[in-house]
Amino acid sequence: MPRFSRRFGVTARLKRIRERRVDGNVTVVTGVAGFLGSAVARALAASGRQVRGIARQSSSSTNLTDFPGEVVTADLRDPAAVAAAMQGAGELYHVAADYRLWAPDPEDIVRNNLAMTRTVMQAARDAGVGRVVYTSSVATLLPDPAAPADETRAATPEQATGAYKRSKVVAERLVEQMVREGLPAVIVNPSTPIGPRDVKPTPTGRIVVEAANGKVPAFVDSGLNLVHVDDVAAGHLLAAERGRIGERYILGGQDVTLAEMLADIARIMGRKPPTVRLPVAPLMPLAWANEQWARLTGREPFLTVDSLRMSRHAMFYSSAKAQRELGYVARPHAQALADAIAWFRAQGMIA
Repeated sequence: MPRFSRRFGVTARLKRIRERRVDGNVTVVTGVAGFLGSAVARALAASGRQVRGIARQSSSSTNLTDFPGEVVTADLRDPAAVAAAMQGAGELYHVAADYRLWAPDPEDIVRNNLAMTRTVMQAARDAGVGRVVYTSSVATLLPDPAAPADETRAATPEQATGAYKRSKVVAERLVEQMVREGLPAVIVNPSTPIGPRDVKPTPTGRIVVEAANGKVPAFVDSGLNLVHVDDVAAGHLLAAERGRIGERYILGGQDVTLAEMLADIARIMGRKPPTVRLPVAPLMPLAWANEQWARLTGREPFLTVDSLRMSRHAMFYSSAKAQRELGYVARPHAQALADAIAWFRAQGMIA
């Protein structure tokens, strides 16, 4: 992977923030009731940090029952509530996101992720937080048809497929602008995390559950970069300790075709893997019908138009920069799948 560095101009404000003595000894983590946020919070607590987690009032309590620290309730779009939660913070990990590939009003996803990011980052800046790790996504990067994509392939909002990807692009650009204005933030771009505590579950977690239950009889010719959620969490800590302010780092694992992923799940479950490969185009009417049905039922569809559009490109990514600069490592994707399936089975989601 070619070496890439985005060096932002060091403003007087950034110099002051770097030199400022931060009295706070609390590490704040947003989205701790969720999949990745809970993993990051646990990794931080295991490192000896004093963790304060932020969760929504409506969040599932599954990942909070044994939370290793303090939990406060706040709407991340509420400046006063976020400012109160940020008091005494020396570090911030903004992990929370509206992670949906479909919504009745897709622009809700864009508005939510942009508003949450702006509110949290402004609160961190105002509180004088000394180090910020912002959780972006490989959704902000364009796939490379010739090789695994790296951090140089930044997308514009117009190039992003679907509302979720667009929301992450505009939020990442906001963080970059705030870095230029003095925010001491490092950006991490997880690929496709899988593993335990996927309570919702995420779109990829839904594929794992459905496939493990024998409900995915066919597949399209696509691919993902699969990574264990706990390795992504460890990468967040490395970014805080070794990452360069203003830089982005892909935190990924292994590139796997969808066919290989489904075969791995089938092997773990003792099933025969699906062998029927479907073209994308004939599935579009079915995806459209699923979305219309979802509007009537209020249930998120399993197959969406945007997910099919994304599947036209293998979403393969390189973590070489994070490996080189942070010392980041990831375990084999098969172990991540096994851990995910074990957790889903324990939750009664897999028969």
